[in-house]
Amino acid sequence: MPELPEVEALATFLRERLVGRVVARVEVGALNVLKTYDPPPSALGGLLVAGVVRRGKWLDVDVDGLHLAVHLSRAGWVRWSDALPAAPLRPGGKNPVALRVRLAPEDDEDPHRPPGFDLTEAGTQKRLAVHVVRDPAQVPGIATLGPDPLDDAFDEAAFASLLAGSRQQVKGLLRDQSVLAGVGNAYSDEVLHVARLSPYAIAGKLPAPDVERLYDALRTTLLDAVAAASGKPAKELKDAKRAGLRVHGRAGLPCPVCGDTVREVSFADRSMQYCATCQTGGKVLADRRLSRLLK
Repeated sequence: MPELPEVEALATFLRERLVGRVVARVEVGALNVLKTYDPPPSALGGLLVAGVVRRGKWLDVDVDGLHLAVHLSRAGWVRWSDALPAAPLRPGGKNPVALRVRLAPEDDEDPHRPPGFDLTEAGTQKRLAVHVVRDPAQVPGIATLGPDPLDDAFDEAAFASLLAGSRQQVKGLLRDQSVLAGVGNAYSDEVLHVARLSPYAIAGKLPAPDVERLYDALRTTLLDAVAAASGKPAKELKDAKRAGLRVHGRAGLPCPVCGDTVREVSFADRSMQYCATCQTGGKVLADRRLSRLLK
C-alpha cells in the first residue's frame, strides 16, 4: 500500500505535469471506484488543474475548485502516459484501469493521443476510492485525519500528547489515520525498528526517553523515505520503497543492525515484521492468530 512517502512523491510527480493544464475529460472504467455522484466526474472536463497535494495517504487534485480525491488503498496506483490510447476507456472486463484523466492536448501534442494518467488497481479486492467533491472535508477519510507527522507544527510535545493516556499498542496507534495521518503497515514497522520498540508496547505507558526516541525515529524514517522517493517517476516508486525497507517484508533475512533474523507476525489481512534482538529484548512475538505474546 502506498504510504506517506510514496503518495508525497506521486503528488509531486502529478503536480509537475498537471498544474496549468486543462482536463479534457474523465473516463470511468470501474464504477465501483466512484464513492460520490454529485458532482459527476464529467464535471471536471474543461477545467484547469490548480494544484495537487497529499492529505495523509490521499491524493487531492484541485481542478478549478472541484477536487478529485483518490485513496489508492492496497493495490491502486497512478500510471502516467505522455500519449494515452486514442480509444475511449470502456467499463467492465479485465482492464485494470479504473479511471482515466485525459488532458486537453497542447500544440505539440497528438490531438488523438493526449497525455494524462490512469488510476489502476490489481487483484480481486477492489478498494481504490475516488471522490469528486467541492471541498476535501466532504470526504470522510480526509475529514477525520489526524495531524501530519511532517507538518512543521508537529513537534515532540504534540506527539507526546497523542500518546498520553492511550491504551493502544504503539503499532496500532501509528497506523491509526485518525491519530496520525500517512503512516501505514510498512513504515510503522520501520519506525518501531529504528526506535527499538516492541510493536505491542502500550503507547500511553511509554517513558519519556522512549517517546523522544520514537518521535525522532518517526520523523527521520519518513523524511529519509520522502527524500529517497523524490524525483522518481511513478513507475519506479514501488521498487524504491521496497529497496529502502529495513525489516518490513524482510522476514527470514538478517536484521541490518544486529544480524538477528527478522521475524514476522501474521494477521488475517496483513503481517508485521520486527527484530527480537533490537526491539523486544530477545522475546519472540507469537502469531496473534494462535496465542498471545510469549513471556
